[in-house]
Amino acid sequence: MFQPSADIETLRHRAALVARLRDFFENRGFFEVDTPALSQDTVVDRFLNPIPIARDQLEDGQTDQQGTDDAPLWLQTSPEFAMKRLIASGAEAIYQITRAFRAGETGKWHNPEFTMLEWYRVGDSPQSAMELLGELAVSILDRTGFELLTYQQAFQQHAGCDPLIADVEQLKQVAKSHSVSMIGIEQESEIDFWRDLLLTQLVEPKLGFEKPVIIHDWPASQAALAIVRPGHPPVAERFELYADGIELANGYHELRDPDELRRRNQTANQLREQDGRLPLPGESRMIKAMESGLPACCGVALGVDRLVALALGKKSLREVMAFPIDIA
Repeated sequence: MFQPSADIETLRHRAALVARLRDFFENRGFFEVDTPALSQDTVVDRFLNPIPIARDQLEDGQTDQQGTDDAPLWLQTSPEFAMKRLIASGAEAIYQITRAFRAGETGKWHNPEFTMLEWYRVGDSPQSAMELLGELAVSILDRTGFELLTYQQAFQQHAGCDPLIADVEQLKQVAKSHSVSMIGIEQESEIDFWRDLLLTQLVEPKLGFEKPVIIHDWPASQAALAIVRPGHPPVAERFELYADGIELANGYHELRDPDELRRRNQTANQLREQDGRLPLPGESRMIKAMESGLPACCGVALGVDRLVALALGKKSLREVMAFPIDIA
């Protein structure tokens, strides 16, 4: 079998949409950058699994200045670290359309190798960053406007609970009342497990059908690389774009404190080991960039394959990809 999973006419339309994405950013003063897909650094996340490449598999592996020639290199789950290094070096508005890689992600809306659009702009507030993301969604999906909802409001509308103040037992009761299957998971004690379960089962499937919706102000425990805003309760200045029940993009008001990033990396690695996953490098050149002074900025990562599929009325990634993993 040699033919692509997407037909040639669809691939032509895909190319035109990608060209429109480039025009969108060029017309707003961004410039395109190109960063490595292979690096000694990688994002440290409990649930993201980068693909390691042993250095002795490279034709001419060389010891770097830190003498870590025996450590693996990583195919990047996102160009985030390298792009923030550029922002710390003086770039003010940059975007990139590149390949990203995540082990274990295969399905209707997942492929281990996929196309990611990522951008950063110095001086953006969360509000201005969400406005830009909404404008992009409206432009490419040909919709009439977009909606902003807090994480709290989305749960109140679609799950009938307040996820920021409910405890584990209350979230379990919500799941039961909506007949969410809990076979084999009823003993789970982590509150974010239950938040994520309700999000995926009750909230996400109802988002963005009339117009794209951006969910913002996430639980502080799910900040990832976003700033946490103090309050009662505190919330992460993180936002996600949804259309037709599908998550398309994830954005942050970017964390700038290197010590806090080290703490989060340590926590994520502890949870990874608890889950039976390999720990990832806690130190990185991006931390060095943060120590030198990362300007206040917002960044967004968007799945291009998903965006193209929704724009063209397709029902899966394989309908807009030439060669998904099963026929690559």
